Amino acid sequence: MIHLSQAAINEIKRLQLKQQPNSLLRITIKLGGCSGQFYDMSFDQTVKVNDHVFDVNEMQVVIDSHSYSYVQELGLDYSEDLMGGGFRFNNPQAIAICGCGNSFSIAQSNSV
Repeated sequence: MIHLSQAAINEIKRLQLKQQPNSLLRITIKLGGCSGQFYDMSFDQTVKVNDHVFDVNEMQVVIDSHSYSYVQELGLDYSEDLMGGGFRFNNPQAIAICGCGNSFSIAQSNSV
């Protein structure tokens, strides 16, 4: 299950207003970044075969089957500082995290 802070929910809803009505939040894990893998968030209109769909605080979150095992118990927060605002990921599976906080690596048996 994914956990969203109230600040993350508020920011996602604000961004969602600029998208198509009823767009879904899609979280995907992709190869790249300083630590090997990174989080990608986007809005999507469709649910594909083998996608996992969760209702999190009255918001639908979609995760493809490939990314599903990497985001178990993922915490997502949003905060603003002098450098601007950004989403912060807290993944208990991560064994290494890049300084930016968006790139991570997990145990070799789970890697992409």
